[in-house]
Amino acid sequence: MAGYLPPPGVYLQNDVYFYEGSGGSGRIFSSGGRLIADVSSKAQADFLTGTWVLPADVLGGHLAVGAILPAGHVSVNAGAALYAPRFDAVFARGVQDDAWIVGDPVLSAVLGWHAGNFHWNVTGLLNVPVGNYRNDALANLAFHRWAGDVSLALTWFDPKIGWDLSGAVGLTFNGTNEATDYTTGTEFHAEWALTKTLSKEWSAGLIGYYYQQITGDSGSGAQLGAYEGRVAALGGTIAYNFEVGKTPVSARLKVYREFAAENRLEGTLGFLTVAFPLSIDSK
Repeated sequence: MAGYLPPPGVYLQNDVYFYEGSGGSGRIFSSGGRLIADVSSKAQADFLTGTWVLPADVLGGHLAVGAILPAGHVSVNAGAALYAPRFDAVFARGVQDDAWIVGDPVLSAVLGWHAGNFHWNVTGLLNVPVGNYRNDALANLAFHRWAGDVSLALTWFDPKIGWDLSGAVGLTFNGTNEATDYTTGTEFHAEWALTKTLSKEWSAGLIGYYYQQITGDSGSGAQLGAYEGRVAALGGTIAYNFEVGKTPVSARLKVYREFAAENRLEGTLGFLTVAFPLSIDSK
């Protein structure tokens, strides 16, 4: 239902996120102004999202505004930390860093439409660099840069047969991390899901995504050059819908396994999502 914008009202969503991945032996990454090799990382984070779907018609659809607040624990282990790759100099071995962090808040605006079984929307996201960025640290949840994302999502859902086919494509435009003088290039991302309603309460399906950096990194901190990243993932999802009193609640688990990574970590990640309305406009 990526393309579906719910009826006017106020909604709350909470995503518990987990990730565990590694960069493979001998691969070099840039983090916190340092170059690190033989990297592995774990993250457990919570993303709290509030959304208000406005009641007024906007361009034949509805407009929603919202905000996302991330917070969680990140740990990074590196077999070696390097500062001067042109001299092939290793300054430290067995480097480890972990911390509980409040990330950058993200503001959102969504404009959505409906036509029969088709639902689509255009979404804009803005990363605001006011989170707890740890300068010179390996473990971070905040990006410490302005970033904007524009995406288009489309859903075809037939309630009679219970099939949902959804997809989204988007571009992320990144500003400069002033602490490291590092500008990440423009990023393309695509996500899809094919799910089937099994009963009034249950649904399940297949999910996946593809990420490709389409312009190179830049700035004096980009010691590895353009360093354009890529990764793909496939996974599965299951959802359970229920009511608390008269409030409908949706709980969904999504698990992905990444592959074909280039200049990125590769691992397993998942989301446990709980969403419900705080109020729904009855008009």
